[in-house]
Amino acid sequence: MSFPLLCQIGIRRISQRARDEKTRKLLSRIIRVDQAGELGADRIYAGQIAVLGKTSVGPIIQEMKEQEQEHLETFNHLIVEKRVRPTALLPLWNVAGFVLGAGTAMLGKEGAMACTVAVESVIGEHYNSQIRDLMEDDPEKHKDLIQKLSKFRDDELHHHDTGLEHDAEKAPMYEALSQVIKVGCYGAIWLSERI
Repeated sequence: MSFPLLCQIGIRRISQRARDEKTRKLLSRIIRVDQAGELGADRIYAGQIAVLGKTSVGPIIQEMKEQEQEHLETFNHLIVEKRVRPTALLPLWNVAGFVLGAGTAMLGKEGAMACTVAVESVIGEHYNSQIRDLMEDDPEKHKDLIQKLSKFRDDELHHHDTGLEHDAEKAPMYEALSQVIKVGCYGAIWLSERI
C-alpha cells in the first residue's frame, strides 16, 4: 500500500472513533438524565398520592404514576444495557420529588395539577430536544430510542393536558408556583447530565 492510502485509512479510523465517542457521550447524557427525571416524576406522583390518593383525583394521579414507572423501568434497563453511569444525585431526586409532590398536593388538587403541568411542560421540551439531537447524530442508528422518547414525550404531554383539565391554573399563585417548579426542573436536568 502506498503512504497516501495508509494516511487516508488512518484518518478515516480516527474520524470514526471520534464519531463513536461523540455518540457514546450523547447516549450516556440522555440515558443518565432521563433515568433521573423519570425517578423524580415517579416520586412526585408518589407524594401526590400520599396526600390526595383517596380523593377524586387519586385514580388520575395513580394512572400517571404507572406510566412514569414504565418510563423509569425502561431507563433502568438502558442504564445497564448501555453501561451508563447513573447520576450521583438519584438519592436527592428521590426525596426532592416526593417532597415536591406532597407539598404541592397540600395546596389541593389544583396545586398538584399545577406541579404536573409545570414539570411535564419542561419534560416535553426536554424530550423534543433529545429527539432532535439523536436525529442529527444518526436517525437510523437511534431509531428505537427515538421511538421510545417520542412515546414518553407524548405521555408527558398528555399528563400536562390532564393537569390543565383538572384546574391546574386555579392553584394559589399559579404563575409563580409554575415558574419556580420549572426553574427547579431545568436545574435538575443540568445537574443530572453532569454529576
